[in-house]
Amino acid sequence: METANRTEVREFILVGFRVGQQERLLLLIFFTILYLFAVAENLTIILLVFLDTHLAQLPMYILLSNFSWLEICYLSSIVPRMLFDLPSPHRVISFHSCFLQFYFFFSCGNTECFFLSAMALDRYLAICHPLRYPQLMSKDSCYTLVVACWVGGLLWYLFPVVLISKMSFCGSNIIDHFLCDPGPILSLACPPLGITPYIFQVFMNTVCVGNVLFIVLSYGNVIFTLMKTSNRGSRKKGFSTISMHLVVVTIFYGSGSGMYLSAGSENPTEVTKAITLFYTSITPSLNPMIYCLRNDQVKEALGNLRRTMILPRRKVLV
Repeated sequence: METANRTEVREFILVGFRVGQQERLLLLIFFTILYLFAVAENLTIILLVFLDTHLAQLPMYILLSNFSWLEICYLSSIVPRMLFDLPSPHRVISFHSCFLQFYFFFSCGNTECFFLSAMALDRYLAICHPLRYPQLMSKDSCYTLVVACWVGGLLWYLFPVVLISKMSFCGSNIIDHFLCDPGPILSLACPPLGITPYIFQVFMNTVCVGNVLFIVLSYGNVIFTLMKTSNRGSRKKGFSTISMHLVVVTIFYGSGSGMYLSAGSENPTEVTKAITLFYTSITPSLNPMIYCLRNDQVKEALGNLRRTMILPRRKVLV
């Protein structure tokens, strides 16, 4: 890193969005509101599951409350830094902060893959094995599954991220993105890159492809079971539940696969930045509405919480 063609990189410059100052301020206002809204939605789900004794006993809502906390972590690994950089003319991020963001961003995304699979497993057991479901997905089993998702997600990318951080970087330290993404980071590394990019791809593809296959098989069995049932009410309720899950799965994997499952990564274009912005900022605000806030059990829990908050006030007024 200290030869004629190699320099020690201590910081990176994030290019961000190639728009004017006025557009940057509009983006700042919009994404600040969106961030606060998404955090409020997900905190509402966590609070409801924590306070409602019925929801707190159901495996699906235990998973969803953890999923909501994950969405907050996922948002917070990217959006606050992006909001800080939007009005700033000097978007500098230190070397260590860049790789820390890289690690948490990918670890949260990886953990989301595991939680989507865990929720697919829960629906598979509930619909395909209803009599054994209470034993197979007991509260202890559910919490074990939750811990496995968090630990697996947070540890999986540790090795490849550390490996990339140990590479030498030449010349330019400009990252053509609004976050520290592996594609533009690797494009700044000194050749030869060796096997590090391939190791990263193996880690990424293993998680993505493995979880996608598991989800497809789980929901495939669920759909096959629902098609065989003669009870129209159960069939309609089952399809209504899994359709919401499949929408979230499709949005998550559909928006991310085009960039991160390709073998060769180049500096992202403005279109790529827009796609990244969609699944890092917009989808976490959509997921609570898709999963929970239209659900009858959640609506009932919200009503109960509202009544418990209003009644003490009325007593005080009396």
